[in-house]
Amino acid sequence: MPEEIAAGIYRIPVPLVGNPLKELNAYLLKGEDGNLLIDTGFRQPACREALFAGLRELGIRRGETEVLLTHLHSDHSGLAPEAAGEQTIYISEVDRLSLDDRAYRDRYWNTMEERFREEGFPRHLMANMNETNPARSMAPPAGGHYLGLADGQILEKGGCRIQCLLMPGHTPGQMCYWLPERGILFTGDHVLFDITPNITFWPILPDALGSYLESLKKIRVFEPELTLPGHRKSGDLKTRVDQLLCHHQRRLEEALNVVKAHPGRGAYELAGHMTWKIRASSWADFPVAQKWFAVGECMSHLDHLTALGQIRREAADGKAVYYAI
Repeated sequence: MPEEIAAGIYRIPVPLVGNPLKELNAYLLKGEDGNLLIDTGFRQPACREALFAGLRELGIRRGETEVLLTHLHSDHSGLAPEAAGEQTIYISEVDRLSLDDRAYRDRYWNTMEERFREEGFPRHLMANMNETNPARSMAPPAGGHYLGLADGQILEKGGCRIQCLLMPGHTPGQMCYWLPERGILFTGDHVLFDITPNITFWPILPDALGSYLESLKKIRVFEPELTLPGHRKSGDLKTRVDQLLCHHQRRLEEALNVVKAHPGRGAYELAGHMTWKIRASSWADFPVAQKWFAVGECMSHLDHLTALGQIRREAADGKAVYYAI
């Protein structure tokens, strides 16, 4: 059931079945000038049923609201074309191409897979990635009326004045949305309060983790009265940003120690020596999709250590290996 969390702003809980994130927070802004839905859920039956039941409870049918996406990930964007119908889907211009341009999306996945293969990710585990990786299998289909947003752009929608804040890291075009007159900040997956956002390798972000850390420092200067994340509960923004900065410092130290202990290995093997909060007895028992996320996160830390000059990456016979400096 929808929950009114501020005047004219409602949270619609959308279950993410079989996903460790458990639930998406979709938000609806109702105003005299129209409605605006922030994020949608996977393109899967459970999400579809929950989202549209929540919208009906608020008196809104499919195609009666514009959609504002915080970023391209399928748990946020999967149902956007269905929810918007002929209306506009807003998303950062950086992330728009991954949803709106099929050729760009194909090139992106090809580049991504090539990097994972270089890092030692087994080919046979990637064979069914279209079916096993929700980033692909539950992403929105081609179509939809997308409009790209720029950093600092102002939207007057859903009875609110919304400032778009580009915060790259979690995705190249992750955006937070700031309502300055109301002191409300929508953080998407940039800042989550009881889980840590996944930071992975992106072909167009040479140092995704470095970008993320800088974006955390940028968002820290805001002083919202209410912070609304993409998943689970809210909390104090500055406290959580400081926790996330400390978390990644510890992970960088761990990654560096793993490289020192296992020189000449790629990210796939190195990830298997890092610690992960997952119900699996060993690295071999990780579900394929979770291995993909773990290796991607390991790569982002290795890329940042490389940028800092603490390790070096070498290529040998089409394979990447790392050494401490």
